[in-house]
Amino acid sequence: MASNASGGFVSTLATNKDRFRKTLISDQVYELLRQAVVDGDLGPGDRVVESEIARRLGVSQAPVREAVKRLAREGLLTHVPRRGHFVVEISAEDAEHARQVREPLERLAAQLAAQHITGEQLAELDALVERMHEAVAASDVSSFRVADIEFHTVVSQCAGNPFLTRMWEVIEPSLRTLRAISDPLFDGDWQAMAHEHGRLVDLLRDGDADKAAAAFADHAAGRGPVPDARETKKPRKKAAAAKRA
Repeated sequence: MASNASGGFVSTLATNKDRFRKTLISDQVYELLRQAVVDGDLGPGDRVVESEIARRLGVSQAPVREAVKRLAREGLLTHVPRRGHFVVEISAEDAEHARQVREPLERLAAQLAAQHITGEQLAELDALVERMHEAVAASDVSSFRVADIEFHTVVSQCAGNPFLTRMWEVIEPSLRTLRAISDPLFDGDWQAMAHEHGRLVDLLRDGDADKAAAAFADHAAGRGPVPDARETKKPRKKAAAAKRA
């Protein structure tokens, strides 16, 4: 590289170093806030105060503001004029709409993955199922959810269809927000849920595309074999309400 060209590049780096550092800080703040929303540490309706976050992190307010704007673009935060940003409140209807989109994607991903999955990819899924079991043993729902999300992302990659993988990457952040994957309010047997993921891997390992597709679709739609106690409670609530009426 010619010295004058090299010198120009060095000058460019020097001019942009502060901007680059701010970008890195913004990314770190974004990941921190995003994880807090996903884990439920920041709950629906909670206000996100940029100045307070900046003070506690020991950074300027600019990278925090950029991170907050990014989260708002993704739909995790909503802006209320003259009041600030708040964590979105998700309705049951929103979650159902997300599952309606997720179900056909999971069906197709499993159908294709059963035909194309490799031994290495199966081992990766087995390891994620083991992480779920470890998370259950440690009563760590957050870690379970992370492993679960990775599990379904890997399956989308195993399908061998780059367009499908890109579609999953588009909706995955929203699914995290909507709690459509590993619902933290799930009131059932988490160990059984981990075993259910092991069963899904076995179906992919067997190579039966139709059975795998049906099982993954049921899993995505909440029709799987692991019951949620909240569902069994609903009729009793309705009956009680009718009795009071």
